[in-house]
This record gives sequence, structure tokens and C-alpha cells, in this order.
Amino acid sequence: MKELLWRSVVSAGAVWVADALIRGISVTEVAQWWQQVLVYLVVGAVLAIVQMIIKPIVAALTFLLYILTLGLFGIVVNALMLMLVSAVTGNFAWGLQVDGFWPAAVLGGIVVSIATMILAAVLPRPQRRRG
Repeated sequence: MKELLWRSVVSAGAVWVADALIRGISVTEVAQWWQQVLVYLVVGAVLAIVQMIIKPIVAALTFLLYILTLGLFGIVVNALMLMLVSAVTGNFAWGLQVDGFWPAAVLGGIVVSIATMILAAVLPRPQRRRG
């Protein structure tokens, strides 16, 4: 549970960075600051769940494409995961909007990956209990 919460916070920060930098990516604006933080956390939680469950399955199914492109297919997979989060949260009155695959989703996937890597290095990871 702590791991999911940590990943949600990291993903929420990465989505915030992508929202600030990429023109075709936006998160629903709400009136209060705490509601905006809550929207980012929920979008981050959805992204974390997608990255924990769906992304490994897609990576396993497209393993050969990863090898043939020397790992560059990972950019496409990250863009598709961002578009999946957009589709899931688009069913509600709040959420993430991505304006198409190119350039918004591709650049957003790159920015989210880099921001996630930096935030994961900075924020302390929760310790697992031994027992």
C-alpha cells in the first residue's frame, strides 16, 4: 500500500511537470488549490496503476520491438500508457487530457519518464517490513 501511495505521488509530480511543459497535455482545472492537488494525485494514482499492471504486459508482448529498436519503442509504450490514462480519466468530469499521439503523447511520455526518474531519486522510497 505504501508503494502504491509513493508511486502515486511520484506520478502526480511527473504529470504536473508534463502539464506545465507540454502544450497538448492538460489536467482539469478546479477552483480550490487542494482540489487541484487531489486531481493530480488521483491522475497520478491511475498512472501508477497503469504502469504497475498494464505496462509490463505490453512490454512483454512487444519485447521483440524493444530489441529491434534498441529500446526506443519504450517511448511509444510510454505515450500509449499516457493516452490510456487520458481515456480512463476522460470518463469523469476531471482528469488528464492528451491532444493526440504526436507530438503531445510522445513528448509527454518522455517528460513523464524523465520527471519520474528524477522524483524517484529525490523522494525517499518506503521501506518494506521484513518478517
